[in-house]
Amino acid sequence: MAIHIGRREFVVTLGGAAAAWPLAARSQQRTRLRRIGVFMPGAPDHAEYQARNAAFLQGLGEFGWTVGRTVEIEYRWGQGDGQRYAVLAAELVALELEVILGTGTAVVTALLRANQNIPIVFAEVVDPVGGGLVDSLARPGGNATGFAYPEFGFSSKWLELLKDIAPRVKRVAVLRDASIASQIAMLGAMQSIAPALGLNVRAIDLRDPSFIEQAVAGFAREPNGALIIAPSARAALHRSLIAKLASVYQLPTVYPFRTDVVAGGLVSYGADPLDQFWRAAGYVDRILKGAKPADLPVQAPTKYELVVNLKAARAIGLDVPASVLARADEVVE
Repeated sequence: MAIHIGRREFVVTLGGAAAAWPLAARSQQRTRLRRIGVFMPGAPDHAEYQARNAAFLQGLGEFGWTVGRTVEIEYRWGQGDGQRYAVLAAELVALELEVILGTGTAVVTALLRANQNIPIVFAEVVDPVGGGLVDSLARPGGNATGFAYPEFGFSSKWLELLKDIAPRVKRVAVLRDASIASQIAMLGAMQSIAPALGLNVRAIDLRDPSFIEQAVAGFAREPNGALIIAPSARAALHRSLIAKLASVYQLPTVYPFRTDVVAGGLVSYGADPLDQFWRAAGYVDRILKGAKPADLPVQAPTKYELVVNLKAARAIGLDVPASVLARADEVVE
């Protein structure tokens, strides 16, 4: 049977629906998920990058953002393959996200080449001004800002730490990713002070595992050698292999991150990466609330940590000086 609605009833019904629309719209607006991108150069199952992501998510939570309730996150993982960064960056940009967190100079460079509009918050970037990522630290000027890694001269502290922990060392091989311009500058900074410390410094490029094995084995044929691991996604990807080679050839090794030492490395000194990612969440929060990257200054690290693994030291017959242990933030037994 047909149902007939009179004109008066129709108007009343329409008016009631119209009154309800703003409420529904406001409800949808309150529950609309804000869209964030995260681009990390490593692998999603790697403990180091899981920890960074966890620190970022913790920071977001402390600012009131919850994944699945108030924000959604699109991830891209570089797997240590710099040749894929441009493609992955383009994928994120195509999603029209509100802000993207980028890790490392190579990743952020790819993101900036893909877009000049979506705000980018970065972490662990060396020399963002020299790399052309921002105009200045105080006034970034474009669509990117964030948290910088220590400047090149900091790498000299790794050499000093090597001499403190293993005074007999004369030769140092720096395992670096030659595709990252800042790592070339890091090597130069170390080579400039090496003679004053009685050291000879050379580079070993991080390529495939077989190349790394052969290069380290060749370096270890002569005595009094040691390794320094420059921070990169490739170094993280080959961390287990590097630790194994350092142990086999009895090479004192300085790493950039605590996670390297907890996983079996000898000693690490550097800026706390988890602190940077926690702080990056604060910038993402401010951008989601209307701030512009150009108005948020690039910040330097505020937290450094020295970590020593005594088990690793014993494995290579090294007696860690009491002076080093006294200033360590953490000693792994």
